[in-house]
Amino acid sequence: MSAYDLIVRGDEADIGVADGRISAVGPQLEGGGREEIDAQGLLVLPGVVDAHVHLNDPGRADWEGFDTGTRALAAGGTTTAIDMPLNASPPTVDAAAFDAKVAAAAGRLQTDVALWGGLVAGNVEALEELAGRGVVGFKAFLSDSGIGDFPAVDDDTLRAGMARAAALGRPVAVHAEDDALTARLAAQAVAEGRLAMRDYRASRPVQAERNAIGAAIAAAEATGCALHIVHVSSGAGVALVAEARARGVDVTCETCPHYLVLDEDDADALGALAKCAPPIRSAAEVEALWARLLAGDVDLVATDHSPAPAAMKASEDAFAVWGGISGAQTLLALLLDAGPRRGLPLARLATLLCAAPAERFGLAPAKGALAVGADADLVLVDPAADWVLERAALLDRHRLSPYVGRRLRGRVVRTVLRGETIAVEGRLAGPPRGRIVLRSR
Repeated sequence: MSAYDLIVRGDEADIGVADGRISAVGPQLEGGGREEIDAQGLLVLPGVVDAHVHLNDPGRADWEGFDTGTRALAAGGTTTAIDMPLNASPPTVDAAAFDAKVAAAAGRLQTDVALWGGLVAGNVEALEELAGRGVVGFKAFLSDSGIGDFPAVDDDTLRAGMARAAALGRPVAVHAEDDALTARLAAQAVAEGRLAMRDYRASRPVQAERNAIGAAIAAAEATGCALHIVHVSSGAGVALVAEARARGVDVTCETCPHYLVLDEDDADALGALAKCAPPIRSAAEVEALWARLLAGDVDLVATDHSPAPAAMKASEDAFAVWGGISGAQTLLALLLDAGPRRGLPLARLATLLCAAPAERFGLAPAKGALAVGADADLVLVDPAADWVLERAALLDRHRLSPYVGRRLRGRVVRTVLRGETIAVEGRLAGPPRGRIVLRSR
């Protein structure tokens, strides 16, 4: 009788799996497994935990759905995603909407999925029921979300929501841009007929990000709320977070691959494919962001996978097209390629993509680590693979990636969820095995 359901035989250590969990880690494990995977020459990492995706189910599956979104995540090495609350219809702002999302996910998940709840005007009293359902935290916008039924919060709602979230032991995640400043600059550009991507970028300057991050930190400090700033695009924005953390504020931040590997010249060349909010920055800002990441001031990296139908990316008016970048399948690949060239150690990369998001959002110790007792979520990577991303290889609904044609070094060759292979060489393996996972602490 086999000692393990699965053994992954690595260069330095083996991983034994039983009943979906890691049961042993060590060199040359004895006892054998019902299945064995030869990982000699490969990197074996924890499955990626992508803390910021928009899967849009129920209600907007024509933008992206659980089945298409999670198949792309699985192919790219992500085993757990945390879905944002705003793009579903209804948005996840109360228990009924949470239940509708869970029902929509049944039997359709290739990966595990956890859920963010929303913080909007009028739902502060619903935060308790959402926490009881198991959301990881609450997402709020300080600027227009682009979704009509998920409005930005005013100062009073933000502080009341933060106070409630603190009492519930949940963080608040904030999209941090100064709405008054960006709205004024955008209106001026549109009135003057300046509609190019560079005009859109100019309407959302770094100062707008700094203003909003400062306001969010002040509210968190006043209420004792744990704060997470999503998709920080500038070194200056990260610096505000680092300064606040140094004086004792419970605040973390993430950035995204598009802010690390694309600059404003790329955005101009790519057009609508590279529109996002905050926007892609200058090459100098990219360097500043990397400097902060390498200094340890960025806590995690997530995709902000925010797809939309092709028609919503078709206008020449940069202000009119949907602001979101599709990247569910390329998070790990982009960091494996860019990280070593920037001097990012592999252990730090694993922290940014796996351990840190799992810990911050209450999914550890089951997720984010290759440790005994953790879920057997693994990703095997060929670090020497040199390849070009082709559109035909993408598995998300619309395959509108700004990274198509990009040459990358380091490729995901297998993704394992709770001991079961869910993707091999970019192709799905078997039926959907994912689950909705809940925050329990």
